[in-house]
Amino acid sequence: MVIHNPQEIERRSMEIIGEELARRLGGRPLDPLERPVIQRVIHTTADFDYLENLVFSEGAVEAGLAALQEGASILTDTEMAKAGINKSVLASLGGQVHCLMGEEETRRRAEAEGTTRAVASIERAADWQLPLVVAIGNAPTALLRLAELIEAGRMRPRLVIGVPVGFVNVLESKEAILRLPVPSIVARGRKGGSTVAAAICNALLYQLRR
Repeated sequence: MVIHNPQEIERRSMEIIGEELARRLGGRPLDPLERPVIQRVIHTTADFDYLENLVFSEGAVEAGLAALQEGASILTDTEMAKAGINKSVLASLGGQVHCLMGEEETRRRAEAEGTTRAVASIERAADWQLPLVVAIGNAPTALLRLAELIEAGRMRPRLVIGVPVGFVNVLESKEAILRLPVPSIVARGRKGGSTVAAAICNALLYQLRR
C-alpha cells in the first residue's frame, strides 16, 4: 500500500529506522537524548553509518537544548542549511537563524583579508554578543577558524555542530573541534553536509517544540 499522508510517512520511516537501529545495536543502549538526533540524521540521509559516525561530547545535547530553550540563535554556513532549519519552532523559543555567506560585508571582508567567505562569516560572528549554536555543514575552513577563535577566547558557542562534507581540511577541522572543551556534535570522517547540519538542529528543536 502506498502511503500519501506526510505525517504517516514520517511515522513509518521512524519506525523502520528504529527497527534497523535495534538490529544493529544488538541490545546496546543509546543515550535517550542522543537517539533522536541520530534518528533524525538517518531519516534525512538514509545512511546508517551515522550511528557510529556521530560523536557527542559529554553533555552536548543537554547544552544545545538549554541554549535553544534560553533563546539562542543558530549561525550556519549555507543558505541550504538555513532553509532546512525549522524557523517557526526556533522563533517560538526566541531565536533566529543567521547565514552571513551571501552578504556584501562578508564578501568585502574576505577579499580584504585574502580568505574565504566562510572564514569571514565566522570572524564577523565573533563580534556578536549573543548566545549561539554554530552549525557548520559545508565549509571546513569555517570550522577550523571557529576552533582557533574558541582557543583564543574570542568565541564561546553554546554548542558546535561540526558536520562539513568533503575531502580537503574536513577531517582536520572536525578533530580540531573535538579536542576543545566546548559542547559539540561532530560527524567524524568525510560525511556530512548542510542537510545533516539542519537535521541535527531540528532534532534539538523538536525536543523543545511548544
